[in-house]
Parts: sequence; structure tokens; C-alpha cells
Amino acid sequence: MDLSVLTRPSPRTSRPRTIARVALGLGLVGAGITHLTVARQEFQAQVPSWFPIDTDVTVLGSGVVEIALGASLVVLRRWQVAVGLIAAAFFVVIFPGNVAQWLEQKDGFGLDTDAKRLTRLFFQPVLVALALWSTGAFAAVRKAVRD
Repeated sequence: MDLSVLTRPSPRTSRPRTIARVALGLGLVGAGITHLTVARQEFQAQVPSWFPIDTDVTVLGSGVVEIALGASLVVLRRWQVAVGLIAAAFFVVIFPGNVAQWLEQKDGFGLDTDAKRLTRLFFQPVLVALALWSTGAFAAVRKAVRD
């Protein structure tokens, strides 16, 4: 398996992929800003009770990471495959927070029922897939596996 394909400059992508990548990036920047400002308490509901780092520190840190990832998705076109892999990994890493919000029955962002919290869990894989598809990371990983 040739992993260098994952770190090479990214090839051009289609207009729909570019639009999706930029939209995802801007969405992450927006979410990150709200982590640091108006939605801090709402995001705290997503931090699992068992997580060993202070809830507010976790929300602030994840907000900074979201801003950096989002900006990278928009600006670092040359390295979009690597950024797409990192963004997908980020979405996987924060998924336990979404599961904890459901299991611990914490309200946040209008997710005030078990059904709403459970439904939300199905959107995280969509974000992972969007990060991989919009950056060409799916294709790069397939190529790395074939080579």
C-alpha cells in the first residue's frame, strides 16, 4: 500500500466536491466560533460526564480545532486529501460525545428527547463521508490500497 498518495498535493476536484468542501469548511468555522461564544453552554451538553478534561476547556478546545479544520478545508486546496482525512478523524473522535448526550439524556440544541438525540447520531457518519468525498480522500485511500 502506497501511503505517499495521501500526503501528495491533491488533484483538482469537481465543482460539486469543491462546493461541498467549502460549505463543510465554512460550517466548521461557524460552529467553532459558536463554541467560543454564544453556544458554549449548549456544546457542554455534548461533553461526556466521564471525559477527564473540564467541560468548558473541552468546548473551547474543540471550537479552536473546528475553526482550524474549517479554515484548512477552505484554504489548503493543495493538501485537501490530508485535511479531509483529519476532518473525518475529528468527526469520529467527537462521536462519543454525541452518544453520551443521548445515553446521559442531556438537552442541547433542541435535542430534548431521546428520539431526537438518537436521530442525530445518524448524521455523524454523513459528516465523515462528506469530509472524505469532498476532499478526494476516498479516492486517494482507494488508490493507496490498490497500489
